[in-house]
Amino acid sequence: PSIIFIDEIDSICGARGEGEHETMRRVKTEILVQMQGVGSDNKNVLVLGATNLPWEIDPAVRRRFERRIYISLPDEYSRKEIVRHHLGKTPHELTEEEFEEIGKETDGFSGSDLSTLTKDAIMAPLRKCQDAMKFVKTPHGTYIPTHASDPSGVAMTMVDIEPALLEAPKICLDDFMNALVKTKSTVAQSDLAKYVEWTDEFGQDG
Repeated sequence: PSIIFIDEIDSICGARGEGEHETMRRVKTEILVQMQGVGSDNKNVLVLGATNLPWEIDPAVRRRFERRIYISLPDEYSRKEIVRHHLGKTPHELTEEEFEEIGKETDGFSGSDLSTLTKDAIMAPLRKCQDAMKFVKTPHGTYIPTHASDPSGVAMTMVDIEPALLEAPKICLDDFMNALVKTKSTVAQSDLAKYVEWTDEFGQDG
């Protein structure tokens, strides 16, 4: 039993044309033959293909895929869980309500967009350490950045602190809100309309 996954399948199975190179034509023909199962038993083989351009796939290849499923953009619940997944074990102080807020504010974001957003937010504590002009000493003996007007802060920069004693602040909601200013959705509404139109004609919702 095997699962064969072909990513960006449109790159090797695009529509055939007169100006196509003979090598690519042979590759497509062989893929069609193998997927049809001619001369072999494909009973225990599952072939999965993924593409962002389903309308560019050769019609003969498209017919070989019994199910053509449109995976839409993540909903609000999925978005907050994707952010949670990308945060992993990174220290943060986000509450469940704040995760839900991030889910609401990222409407229209793809999984890739959410990954980029989270990476930017994860870098925020380091930027705070680099920009800070005052640090406060924690009960553990480490130093954490604070705002310039904090009377309990000691005037110093990150380079003045021994690396083992420097503590980055935990990620908070403001880090994500600031990252949202710079990170935008990469999926256009016009593209979504094309996916829906293609799905209505050839596929089904996932």
